[in-house]
Amino acid sequence: MKIAYDPQIFCAQIYGGVSRYFCELASRLAQQPDMDISIAAPFYVNRYVKSIPSGVVKGFACPKKNGFKSLYPRLIHRLLSLLVGDFILRSQFPDVVHETYFSPFPIGPRRARRVLTIYDMIHEKFPGDFPETDNTSKYKALATRRADHVICISESTRRDVIEILGIPPEKTSVIYLGFELLKDHNHFEYEDSFQVDGSYLLFVGLRGGYKNFLRLLEAHATSPYLRANFKLVCFGGGPFNSLELERISELGLNTNQVIQLGGSDTQLSQLYSKATAFIYPSLYEGFGIPPLEAMSHDCPVICGHNSSIPEVVGDAGVYFESTNLDSIRETIERTVQSEPQRKILIEKGRERLTYFSWDRCANETRAVYENLL
Repeated sequence: MKIAYDPQIFCAQIYGGVSRYFCELASRLAQQPDMDISIAAPFYVNRYVKSIPSGVVKGFACPKKNGFKSLYPRLIHRLLSLLVGDFILRSQFPDVVHETYFSPFPIGPRRARRVLTIYDMIHEKFPGDFPETDNTSKYKALATRRADHVICISESTRRDVIEILGIPPEKTSVIYLGFELLKDHNHFEYEDSFQVDGSYLLFVGLRGGYKNFLRLLEAHATSPYLRANFKLVCFGGGPFNSLELERISELGLNTNQVIQLGGSDTQLSQLYSKATAFIYPSLYEGFGIPPLEAMSHDCPVICGHNSSIPEVVGDAGVYFESTNLDSIRETIERTVQSEPQRKILIEKGRERLTYFSWDRCANETRAVYENLL
């Protein structure tokens, strides 16, 4: 069985969840003797491909990604990657082409069966969070219509795909992502310069729109107990913007109480390990890796009961209503004040991690390929 992955994500993403997903799949399936796996990735910029077995990647690393500061060089690089990638795929005669993102046109031979993975429907459900020039929704719809099968990374995403894009349920399946530790937190060395004094609650990732950070900020600020006993630490997402700084000031807080940090996976691991709890107020997620990262570092999870989050977190988290300020505040207060409950969440988190395996993800994806042939 010859399976090929197109060049889209590998010429666009240096690091990221989507490219990591395809590299994990390709690495595992390439080790199976009856599988012929290839990634058509001319001029790739992605760093994960270095971990893929020799001979799988058809292409070479582009050394000048950091020089693509302006629009036209980026567009030329992408166009060349897609054109050469299309030629490579046509010359290989694969049985299945697994498209790695959403293209307005098919890449590779038309005779091959096509698989598409959809990660979320955020662009369709929260269009106001994206510029009008963003074509993701349009291209996703085109890619979905030409696909022979669509993999969704959660049941929640599958329901949204069926409802919004109108594709037949039998054309879809759910395959959960795998998970691996950011770093073995029992062995990394703490960086003194990255310590946060005192107890804190941890928020990770982007903060705008559906991520619901401002509501969490208000819940923290309006709780005398949380305000007096815990800082709110935000990792990633860039420095606070003017709107966030204004809101922090309006709530009577300062940047010693609400802290923004950025750094490496090692530093994030350190924050997870020392946090009293990880807070995940997002209104929508296609899957949601950060709660699993928190569980892997024995950090209790307190989160919203939305979209795919309950599928991922299961009984290893405490839930609040993400649009209800009182619910967020009271749930966090109740959980962080109960040491027995925190210990239960830590144990349940360790158990929950066993549900998410890259080997299982690869084997279930292989079954999708086999069923198309």
